[in-house]
Amino acid sequence: MTEEDTKDKGSQVNRSVVEDICKPFIVGDEVYRQIRDVFLNEIKKGLCKYTHESASVKCLLTFVEKLPNGCERGKFLALDVGGTNFRILLLNLDGGENLKIETASYELTESLMTGPGRDLFDFLAECLSTFIHKQDLQKEELNLGFTFAFPLKQTELNKGVLVTWTKAFSCSGVVNHDVVDLFKEAINRRDDIHINNIVILNDTTGTLISCAWDYRETKIALIIGTGTNTCYLEKTKYIELFNGGVNASPTMIINCESGNFGSDGSLDFVRTPIDLILDNNSVNAGQQIYEKMISGMYLGEIVRLIILECINAGAMLNGVHSEEISTPMSLDIKHMSEIEAGEPGNDSATRQIFEIMGYKRPSDEDCEHLRYICNVVSTRSANMAAATLATLVNRVGDPFVVIGVDGTVYRMYPNYPERLRKKLKELARPEYQFCLKVTEDGSGRGAALLAATVFSKKRSP
Repeated sequence: MTEEDTKDKGSQVNRSVVEDICKPFIVGDEVYRQIRDVFLNEIKKGLCKYTHESASVKCLLTFVEKLPNGCERGKFLALDVGGTNFRILLLNLDGGENLKIETASYELTESLMTGPGRDLFDFLAECLSTFIHKQDLQKEELNLGFTFAFPLKQTELNKGVLVTWTKAFSCSGVVNHDVVDLFKEAINRRDDIHINNIVILNDTTGTLISCAWDYRETKIALIIGTGTNTCYLEKTKYIELFNGGVNASPTMIINCESGNFGSDGSLDFVRTPIDLILDNNSVNAGQQIYEKMISGMYLGEIVRLIILECINAGAMLNGVHSEEISTPMSLDIKHMSEIEAGEPGNDSATRQIFEIMGYKRPSDEDCEHLRYICNVVSTRSANMAAATLATLVNRVGDPFVVIGVDGTVYRMYPNYPERLRKKLKELARPEYQFCLKVTEDGSGRGAALLAATVFSKKRSP
């Protein structure tokens, strides 16, 4: 056997090892159909008053019963809080299709995200005051839509109790409190601006509302970015926790909080050993299981853990561990995106990522393996997102439905929308047609549009 034959055989063995390690991430449609059906059961648990408390998919009431119809008029504010940056928007509606938006962005420091809740809300009120004065609106009575992108338990449109902090937030004195009240108290402490009414929602609900402004058939929304969540328009007769009476609207947006799907063990049949390692090493072990399998915050870490197994098996990088590859969360979704964006055969981006990870001279084979791993992990994410969306398409049951979508993974990751769309078509009932629409600024524009829908002046006849 020649040296070249030996090398080829070694390459084949390495490829086989890499594929074996990735195999648990590649499942057939029967598994995705099972995810779809399990998610439907979880939705039913979340809607049922007897099983709601124990349900992993909480199906939280939003009390959003009306969507914008294009006749809204007036000026409306939005405050959009959900990450290290937050925004304030002013929406000006003239009762037609035209809308004008003014925006400003502000940064939250780590101390504001982890310190006393009073400090956080005082800062939000201070920034809102600055914005209102800049727009010369300080003498006007204003209405505001408050996007608070964390799990909320709502009892009305203007009341939202924080269930738990997520992401990098851990402010004291906020969990189990009404965040609208906390914000109003901060505004009152300033006493220099006038906010008449505040309605509260999360970013996924805002995405649905914003998309519905452009497409009246919108009844589902998905955010797939750093985290993930879905919401949809449910018939109120199936929402057992809602006591709307005879005047209730026939439908309401339900905030699924689907990132927590599987936290009761219902996704254990599809979780891989690497999923278990990632969860055990996370700050919220046992929670947000579905989110940890599909969202941008975790996909890079899944790839890193797979690479480590391949290195340990001697199938990649000559079995050598760099300091960087051994560091948790050192590989992120941006790296994956750059790798998959490169043309097949062009490894320049992949080699740059390897250098960032502490490897100056990866082989062509290593580059191929990393590209393959990224593809496997991102494809599973798109397919799993499609499985739960298929549940909602089937449940809404309209002949045609528009799905509003937002989030950096969907917007930026190469071929992600195409993969999701293809799998959704395979998993949804064929009699239900759908269309996925990227939604512009759902969390901000959607909040202002909700305020407009609820508090708008009537258009003159």
